Amino acid sequence: MKTSFFSLTYSDLNKLLSENKLSNSGATRLFNWHYKRKEQTPLTEEIALKTKELIYQNFDFSLPEIIEAHQSADTTVKFLMKLHDGKTIESVLIPFHGKYALCLSSQVGCAMKCQFCYTGTQGLKRHLKAEEIVGQFLQAWHWVQKHRPDGDKILNLVFMGQGEPLHNFDEVKRAIEILVDQHGASLGTQRITVSTAGYLPGLKRWVSEMPRVNLALSLHSSFSAKRDELIPLNKSYPLPEILDLIKTIPLQRKQFITFEYLLLKDFNDGIEDAQGLVEVLRDQQAIINLIPFNPFPGAKYEKPEPSKVQSFLRVLEEARYPAFIRTTKGDEILAACGQLNTAQ
Repeated sequence: MKTSFFSLTYSDLNKLLSENKLSNSGATRLFNWHYKRKEQTPLTEEIALKTKELIYQNFDFSLPEIIEAHQSADTTVKFLMKLHDGKTIESVLIPFHGKYALCLSSQVGCAMKCQFCYTGTQGLKRHLKAEEIVGQFLQAWHWVQKHRPDGDKILNLVFMGQGEPLHNFDEVKRAIEILVDQHGASLGTQRITVSTAGYLPGLKRWVSEMPRVNLALSLHSSFSAKRDELIPLNKSYPLPEILDLIKTIPLQRKQFITFEYLLLKDFNDGIEDAQGLVEVLRDQQAIINLIPFNPFPGAKYEKPEPSKVQSFLRVLEEARYPAFIRTTKGDEILAACGQLNTAQ
């Protein structure tokens, strides 16, 4: 079975060519062809015959297959993609300011069992490989070029789809290294955000191993009992430990940690909850995203009242925290935050 070309970092490809006594210039041309130009046909010009034979005889260039693309009225698109083993994942193309953010999945299912997330009901089937993560980006890019060729671009990538990204640290890291490489897709690290429920083993590796992309923490309550209910992982890795570790993460100029707070009706949307959030983040360099809950089939929680969302926001603003209410997009096609699931 051939190895996927899209599993190779630029460094890997350089090493491979050197070991075969081939010019490293081939790595630059191949990355430019398949990532910058995003060509799917083999590169035939300006590349040595032996390099071409080595690569195209030994590596596979297939991508996850888009088998469904559901479009909502607000132009959000939810892709159902089939992997090489027949398993499926969902990715979401989200419009913003005339451009797009792409929400990527990192696992088939998820092991975290968060109570507010549809994916959590699916259980973990397996981790995605780096090439399957990179493939989501390439396939979404091709879809945009074909179906919306009006100059729109995928500007931002967010690892907020199916799965806990830091539970699949190595493959997520490798995918990011491939996508940010200046010889390839050349995506800016400031344009990539990885979201975690607080998986401490991955966070401990983040500081020394992860490229300087943005980090988002799913917080959802400052009170242990409530967070334990929402995120069972909190029982093993309590919030104070997570926040202490996050403080050690070096930030670039104008870079912040994003704290995501899902508002659930009559559960964590009260004034005392907002005040608790202010207190727990007192020493953090934070941006807070408030996310009104997006219901899914069988959900035990409900969407909060708009007035309570605004009251919650005011408490944060009075404490001088940069806080925003995330606009819900794609909920009619179950493409909004927490609604992805391929178990049916």
